[in-house]
Amino acid sequence: MQKVLFVSDPHICLPGQKIIGLDPSARLTEVLVAATTAHPDAAALVLLGDLTHHGAPGEYAALARVLHKIRVPIIPMLGNHDRRDAFLDQFASAPQTESGHIQQWCDIGAHRIITMDSLDGPPYPDQHHAGFLCADRLAFLDHALNTRAGRHAIVCIHHPPFNTGVIGMDRIKLRNGAQVLDLLAQHGNLHLVCGHLHQTISGNAHGIPWTVFKSPCHQGVVELVNPTSGLSTNEPGAYGLGLLAPDGVIIHSVDVGTGAQIFNGYSAKH
Repeated sequence: MQKVLFVSDPHICLPGQKIIGLDPSARLTEVLVAATTAHPDAAALVLLGDLTHHGAPGEYAALARVLHKIRVPIIPMLGNHDRRDAFLDQFASAPQTESGHIQQWCDIGAHRIITMDSLDGPPYPDQHHAGFLCADRLAFLDHALNTRAGRHAIVCIHHPPFNTGVIGMDRIKLRNGAQVLDLLAQHGNLHLVCGHLHQTISGNAHGIPWTVFKSPCHQGVVELVNPTSGLSTNEPGAYGLGLLAPDGVIIHSVDVGTGAQIFNGYSAKH
């Protein structure tokens, strides 16, 4: 089976800056090395948004340095912490739509990978972290699904269009999520992949199966009561692995840096 790698929410900072004591560039490097060493034959690496922490030009330059040695084709996406102008100043060759959004699709065998731009802005109000897909972006998604000629689709959106029960993050999900889910349900034969929550979660909404991936850096917390989006933990980072099966996709989440070992056999011994 062909493979697609997923990495979400690296939150790259300026050199020397850390998030909850973690170096985002070092953590992303560790995850990318693990992913591409284990799967050098991957057809693509999808970066699921929040590439940087503040959307600053120097942060995108730092990201470019981390990505420089990666030989797997990279598909970048934007999240709420990103800024299009600063991203494009560093990654000028990134595909754009006529409306100026960072979106594309690519066909890999019997699958179509569709990556969406859910950054809500400009303008960018302070502390506004919810996402949005405008009419132009929805038309792009509809066209990509209409023209796939029977291929299974993997639709990638940084902001989940569904609730997860994590109250604080559900408050800053995709603002028009119900509209997006209705569109996806009309087409069917797809899997939805998201980021934003820094957690590994799976579920089903409007008949659409979905997966959310962890970050390489700081992770989210399963907080089902407190309406906060500011909780983080230093659990191991991870990458996603999509196995493109003839009848769909198989999704794995692989932790990195746990210090775990693989043993052949598990029989009890004295």
